[in-house]
Amino acid sequence: MKFYHIILIAILFIGCENATKELTAHQIVDKAIERAGGERYENAEIDFTFRNKSYKSKRDGGKFSYERTMKDSLGNKIYDRLDNDGLVRHVNDSLVKVEDSLIAPIGNSINSVHYFVHLPYGLNAPAAKKELLGKDSIAGREYYEVKVTFSADGGGTDHEDEYMYWIDTQNFEVDYLAYNFVVNDGGVRFRKAFNHRVIEGISFVDYENYKYKDAAVSLSKLDSLYEERDLDLLSLIETKNIKVKLKPEN
Repeated sequence: MKFYHIILIAILFIGCENATKELTAHQIVDKAIERAGGERYENAEIDFTFRNKSYKSKRDGGKFSYERTMKDSLGNKIYDRLDNDGLVRHVNDSLVKVEDSLIAPIGNSINSVHYFVHLPYGLNAPAAKKELLGKDSIAGREYYEVKVTFSADGGGTDHEDEYMYWIDTQNFEVDYLAYNFVVNDGGVRFRKAFNHRVIEGISFVDYENYKYKDAAVSLSKLDSLYEERDLDLLSLIETKNIKVKLKPEN
């Protein structure tokens, strides 16, 4: 009998040990980033088109550059670059001074587009604070619910915004996300990823973009509202003409 008691104790010990190994929010995000491209992000040059504007991101270790090229209503070519040193703008290839009141809005607009295209990479930014709220199911699949907020120091002018990510517990893909915002009278958005593709080892998706009538709703409830078809489809978020160039390894 003692032998069976020892086996039983061993099984209980292993079960308790596994229970203590539940993944943290940071570990879940790490796995999601690795699943989507991992270290390839660190030295990648990515070109894409979004809403008839051309974008390019460049990374070289800790250095980054986010670019946007477009035309204004008069046909002028506008080129913006946001990097470690700040924002610069060229109009028809001539450097122009950006008014102080426009620096933050322009920079936020450029950063926001790149942020969503590069997800989940940006979730490990130094200013990002991650919290695992639990697990839930959407369309029969189980997901980790990870809440992300940003500190005021390094979190940008929109650091008050909150984000929620539903990360598949099996393959660690980010299939759904939601966020709230305070600008323009505030609101909430819920996005469902579709059109998954992998280019040079980095994953990209497009989104169905939904809104909800109550801006005060908890982000954690939006997945249930989505399944109940109580959200309104606002738009499609489509990234086109994606090209990825990876820096050769030394």
